[in-house]
Amino acid sequence: MPKKQSKRYKKALELVEPGKRYSVAEAADLVGKFPKAKFDESIELAFKMSIDPRKTDQMIRGTVRLPNGSGKEVKVLVFTKEAEAIAAAKAAGAEFVGFDEFIEKVTSGWTGFDVAIATPEAMGEVRKLGRVLGPRGLMPNPKLGTVTDDTGKAVQEVKAGRVEYKLDKGSNIQVLAGKTSFKPEQIVQNTLTIIDAIIKAKPSATKGRYIEHCVLSSTMSPGIPLDVRDILKAA
Repeated sequence: MPKKQSKRYKKALELVEPGKRYSVAEAADLVGKFPKAKFDESIELAFKMSIDPRKTDQMIRGTVRLPNGSGKEVKVLVFTKEAEAIAAAKAAGAEFVGFDEFIEKVTSGWTGFDVAIATPEAMGEVRKLGRVLGPRGLMPNPKLGTVTDDTGKAVQEVKAGRVEYKLDKGSNIQVLAGKTSFKPEQIVQNTLTIIDAIIKAKPSATKGRYIEHCVLSSTMSPGIPLDVRDILKAA
């Protein structure tokens, strides 16, 4: 059976004009006019791509630092044995820093963190945690800046609002763009930054159309379709 729509959702849906494709500025303004939930909802961008995730030369994955942060409180785990890296990670605000005790905890299934960072020397053991970290997208990755000797910088960037984007098996990309408590101009800046990163990540093997659809929404709201032609024109 289809999921029953709440009164709040229905009221929000009434504000979305059927068939219209909104500019980023229009969408950022509209999402702020939706009836509010009892918590600070996340705002996400969802892309439907025309590329094939089964082809390795068309895979998209990376990170982007949002100019206004993500609004999300991020708990960071840093795997390292090095005293300097431990001190830097703690000074930058990492919640969990160490090695043996956290290898053991994660091996037992613990994932009480949002991002895992590791120094290169720690990766020999951390790779063995793939069964737990891999399916949750938590495995440290040098391409994402989460395998590094500069743990202080890595923690600071994650805490400041660096978010990840990745093409899934259905050719979709979902990215956190902020919170409903953000001002419209902050949502616009974050959204345009994400869109710019996705466009720049276009694989050289991709021909023709790249982004099919793009929708902006909050946790409890309907999606607001963006004008993809306008986005690509401005890129």
